[in-house]
Order: sequence, then C-alpha cells, then structure tokens
Amino acid sequence: MFLPRRKSTVLALGLCIAFSLWYFNYLQPATEPLFPSYDTQSQPVPGPGVAAPKTPAQAPIVNHGETELSQPPQPAEDKPSPPAAKPAEHYPVKTFISIPTGSLPSIPRIQYAFGTETQDEKAEREKRLTAVKESFVHSWNGYKKHAWKEDELEPVRGGHATTFGGWGATLVDALDTIWLMGLKDEFENAIKAVEEIDFSTAKIEQLNVFETTIRYLGGFLGAYDISGGKYPILLEKAKEVGDLLYGAFDTPNRLPVTRWDWQEARKGAKQEAQEGALVAEVGSLTLEFTRLSQLTEDPKFFDAIQRISDVLEREQNQTTLPGLWPVIMDAKLGKFTDVGFTLGGMADSTYEYLPKQHMLLGGLTQQYKRMYETTLGPAQKHIFFRPMTPDNADILFPGSVRVNENTGSVVPDYKAQHLGCYTGGMVGVGAKIFDRPNDLTTARRLVDGCIWAYNHTQNGIMPEISAMVPCEDEECKWDEGRWLKFAAIRHNKVESATEGMSDEAKGRWVAEYQRLPPGFAAISDRRYILRPEAIESVFIFYRMTGDKKYQDAAWRMYQAIENCTRTDIANAAIDDVTAEKPTKDERMESFWLAETLKYFYAIFADPETLSLDDYVL
Repeated sequence: MFLPRRKSTVLALGLCIAFSLWYFNYLQPATEPLFPSYDTQSQPVPGPGVAAPKTPAQAPIVNHGETELSQPPQPAEDKPSPPAAKPAEHYPVKTFISIPTGSLPSIPRIQYAFGTETQDEKAEREKRLTAVKESFVHSWNGYKKHAWKEDELEPVRGGHATTFGGWGATLVDALDTIWLMGLKDEFENAIKAVEEIDFSTAKIEQLNVFETTIRYLGGFLGAYDISGGKYPILLEKAKEVGDLLYGAFDTPNRLPVTRWDWQEARKGAKQEAQEGALVAEVGSLTLEFTRLSQLTEDPKFFDAIQRISDVLEREQNQTTLPGLWPVIMDAKLGKFTDVGFTLGGMADSTYEYLPKQHMLLGGLTQQYKRMYETTLGPAQKHIFFRPMTPDNADILFPGSVRVNENTGSVVPDYKAQHLGCYTGGMVGVGAKIFDRPNDLTTARRLVDGCIWAYNHTQNGIMPEISAMVPCEDEECKWDEGRWLKFAAIRHNKVESATEGMSDEAKGRWVAEYQRLPPGFAAISDRRYILRPEAIESVFIFYRMTGDKKYQDAAWRMYQAIENCTRTDIANAAIDDVTAEKPTKDERMESFWLAETLKYFYAIFADPETLSLDDYVL
C-alpha cells in the first residue's frame, strides 16, 4: 500500500512488501521482563465525556508487502464461524501514546524534476502503459468470473482458494490499483461487494495478523485515500478490521500475537505474544495502524504500534549483531537472542517501513530516522555484497549472515532473494529524506543488482532465492574456475556422475545439470510468484533519477513476466525461471494486482501520477 506523505492536504495509495524462505534456527529467549520506556507524549484513554485527540491532516495509504513462504492456512471448515461477542480486555491500556503533533518540518524533495517529453517518447510510454493496463484487466476479469469475493483465484483451472480469512483478499487489495487505472465502473462494482464483507466471521481459525493488516486494512485505507474519501464504507470497513486486529494486542506486554487464534480470544481466553515470532510480522504493522488513527482520531491504533517501535529501538543495539534485528524475536519478553540476520524474507518490512513511517508522520519524530540510520551501517558492512559476474557488473545484493555464538564472528551467506529487492528503493528514499547523498550509489547498485538477475536468467525473470559468488577484491574480475568451484560446493548432493572429479569439473557438471546461468552458484528456490519488490525499486529509482534506462529495464521485466505467467484466465506463479517452459502454479496472490502491476503501470504513467513527493510508496 502507498502512504501519501504527511502534508496539510493529501491523497493516498499503498505499501508493498513480501516474505521469502526462512532458514535460520532460533535460540531460547532471555528471561528479562519487558519494561518499555516511551519518548513520545502520552494521553489518557478517552472515556465518557472525554473526546479522542485530534491529529492534523495526514498523508494517506494504498497497499503492501509479504513475509512468509509457508503454505497458506487451510480453511477450518467450508462454512463461516459464528460471530462472538467482544469480551473485555484482560490487559487494557491505561494511558495512550499520542501521535506526534506540531509544525511540520520540511522533508527534502525526492522526485526528479522531469522536463517535457517528445511526441515519440510519449507515444512509446503510453503504448507500454496500455499494455500493462490490459494485463491488469485480463487478470481482474479472470478473478471476477472464477473467484469473485474469494481470497485468491486459481489461475490455471479457474478455481479459488481461501488463504487470508475468506473475506476477498484480492478484491480488497486491488481496490487502489483499479482506481489508479481509471476503471471507475469496476471500482463501483467492487465497492458493492465490499459492503457485504462480514468481519465477524471467517473461514479459518488462525489469522496471520500481518497478512490481514497489509491486505485488508491497507487495502481499505489506500482505496479510501486515493478516492478522496468519497466512499465512507471503505473507512468503516478499515475500522472493522482495525478493531478486530486490535484484539491481538491484548497481551501482558501489549506486543501482538502474530499467528492469532482470534476465535478463542473472542471467547475471553487470555493470550501472550509468541516466544518465537518473525520480526517482520511484529514490526510491520506501523503504517496501516498509524494511518487508521489519523483518519479515525482514535489513538489506540497508533499506541499499539508505537509500543512495538519503542521495543525495537530499545533492543536495536543489544542484539548479537548490534544495529540489526534478527529474524526471530521473543515477543513474549520483547527480546532478541537469535543469531540469524537478513534484510530479506521474515525480516524485510520491519526495515523497509522505517523511512516510510518517518514520512507518514511528517518528520515530527526523529525516532524512525534514528533506527534507520542505526541499521544502515551494519547492513552496508555485513549484509550488502558485490557478486562476481561475467560482465564485471558493479552491483550489490542484500545477503544474510549468522553470528557465531561462541566467537561472535559474522558468517556471511551470499544469497540473493527476490524479496530483498525492495532495499534499493528503501536506501534511495532514505538517502534523499535523511540527506545522505553518498547512499545513492549504494541504492543504485542494489537496484541494478536485481535488474542484472532478471537479465541473466533463461526467461528474463529473477528466481525467488539464489546464491552468488562474492568478490574477492575491489577489482572483482570474472573467474570462471572460481564460479564453478562455488557451484560444486553449493551442490551438496552426492552424485555418482561426479565421483572422482575435480571441484571445477564437478562445478561444470552441476552448472549444466542445474541450468545455472554464469554468476549463479546455486538456485535454491526457482519460482517466480508474481512478486513486486524488484519493479518497486526500479520504479522508485526511475522517479528519483529520471534515467530512462530504468523504464527500459521495467519493460523488459514486464514482457518476460507476461510471456511466462499468462494463462487463459489470468496470470500464474511459475515453478522454475530457468526451465524452457515453466510450469504454471495455481497461485495468483493478491499482490500481483495490488502491487506488481501497479508499479509497472506507474513507471509508464505521467511522472506526476503517484509523485514521490506526494506519496509514501
């Protein structure tokens, strides 16, 4: 969902994000109790005769991000659960933390000052824009025909799947894109369906609080904002979702239960946050809950996420790799003792939302700037790496590391995740709004890294997870023998065909057997699941620089994706980006319409459409 930047008057759109494979183990948590300290103002809980505090007009929202790669939850039954009365809270908040207020400081300009395009440039841009819109309409029509008001379309056979509560995740998540593309009749029809959604029942017993937040709460808020508040039902539904999810925060330390047995909670059962929670699922509720407080003037939603932010800041320099948060946290105690770190799946959006939240709050608090800048140093030192490539490309990928529990040494794992491609856009925006011009080079290299990964696979699409060969020195010249040795090491299966071979010979066999493009030492997850992270950063960097090579890169990416994923009904995830004819899977997650096609559309739209100086993307 995009979140418009905080101004005196604004619109809104949606966020993005996403989650990859998690490959870290976690330790037993510490036992120190949680004692949060807040550096923002507090206010009493509104009661009879006490009005909720007012906040200045804010920048709005539009849609989202991912974090997990596990299978979607299965329906408990095919029929909805009966509604239950809302019980009293076991651990009510006595004093709410208020949204920062005051005179808005100036946030530096982000977007490039575009000049007048030629007629030929305009014709080419609009031709591409029309093609992307047609792709959206094709998939949307397939959803309407075969899976209307269901969570997901099965895009090969035309079935449907319940993955996120059964409330119509694709319908809600795509609302802002429908409006953005000018499909007003479709929007009106979707609004009628939204009116029928009943959030007092669900087809699943356990809710993923993060996924419900980004797809439903973000979807409603983004659509409400981008349509100028003309459809009050959208804010009403957003409030229903917010009130539902607020129940997950009814724990002794007010940190949320991320995989939430919501029906048991509604029956009055006491609950505690999990000891082994994904940090992305705890730390990525910030934008939607903040925006909901801004629009409703109800402080409880901002209070809920601000308590999380305060724990994150308090613990940021106490982790086994100070400055970064590990993949797993003990949310029950508000502590971090895990030793696995990444900016990719399972941690991603916790980092991504730091500069976004700074902009949404209009720069009225420096907390999110502090956390972002504290993160960037160790990320540049330990996480970002340059791979060795046949064309000696000056690019970066965000990898992963583990901290040795005995020695404290940092052990890198040179993996490239498609989900990690958001980092280029994040670092670029951070460079602008926090006046860190030297970071723009890092941002460009991260964006170019994901473009390189697209350009160098057989089908022109980056796989979910791959491994690269790190550079040995500044020059970083291509060494085929070294690449082959890494490929042999990464391929740990014992093959009779390679017995007695040298590492280089085995690597050559592995590269051919595994269809490894030169530069890729392994591809552990060959899928493409219609993810938005790469095109998101390409879009952001084009709008920041005005460099048309990013528009051209986006067009190549779009054409490759369309060529491999289109079905008679819609578009489908594929199983192997290196296969001559990839098999299409029965998944079209909501972010295909809500995010991926939105960014492809926006990069070919007029630059004033979703200006980076008006919207938080």
